[in-house]
Amino acid sequence: MKMRKILLSLTAILLIAMLAACNDDEEESGEKEEETVTPVEVADITKGDLVVDKSFYGRAEPNKTTPIMVQMPGEIDSLEVEEGDNVKEDDLIAKLKTQAGVQNIRASKDGTIVNLDVSEGDMVTDEDPLAIIADLDTMKVSFDVSSSEHSLFSKEDKRKIFLEDEEYEAEITKVGSMPGETGLFSIQAKVDSEDADILSGTVLKIEVPTKRVKDSLIVPTEAIAEEDGETYIYIVNDDKVTKTEVTIKESQTDKTAIEADAKKDDQVVIKGQLTLSDGSQVNVVEAGE
Repeated sequence: MKMRKILLSLTAILLIAMLAACNDDEEESGEKEEETVTPVEVADITKGDLVVDKSFYGRAEPNKTTPIMVQMPGEIDSLEVEEGDNVKEDDLIAKLKTQAGVQNIRASKDGTIVNLDVSEGDMVTDEDPLAIIADLDTMKVSFDVSSSEHSLFSKEDKRKIFLEDEEYEAEITKVGSMPGETGLFSIQAKVDSEDADILSGTVLKIEVPTKRVKDSLIVPTEAIAEEDGETYIYIVNDDKVTKTEVTIKESQTDKTAIEADAKKDDQVVIKGQLTLSDGSQVNVVEAGE
């Protein structure tokens, strides 16, 4: 009997020790969770109008081209220019041996020599141009639009045009009034390329505003998170975040207009939000830290 009491006592002590250890583990775990602080980058919520742009793509080509024609067939006696040379009006291009004697072929316009595919001694005809004089100081960009997009364009409108990260200003010079065989309307714009690195054949992007969302809260698009059909942002206040549901009014690549229980100048998390939840502690850091 005495031995049984001793065993029961030892068992009770062991159980108490195990429960105490579990409680200690839970407390330590809780303390660790409380101590977790997530570094985040933030941006201010702004308020204003969001302009929604639509992008179109077209290929650059010389705004004007002038063929260099000869009056009668003959042999190239001397060639005074090379591909890519800049010429002025009346500059000598070539001398041509013909049945009527040697003819001087001169430039009829200022510009750049392109499509020069002949050499001295070659025979040329009066049916095909000897070369072309191109105005490369002003480039033309042509693209096609649908009937629903046609109303976005008017002659002399100024629009932004992009070559990779470089931005230029273009002027709409032609708005087709009849669709082509594809059912699309032809649009042309010109851009001054004298001080730009725009080559013939380069693909350019032109942006045209399609709508404007007025007087709205605007956040960086990267602040928007989605999960289980819910769209939300994290607003920082006193080193903690509040998970705030939002309704998207309109979205661009870098900015989004929203409706939310938020206000101008609130700080919203733009990086580091993947591991956050409502009430998480955060440490605001600068970009790159």
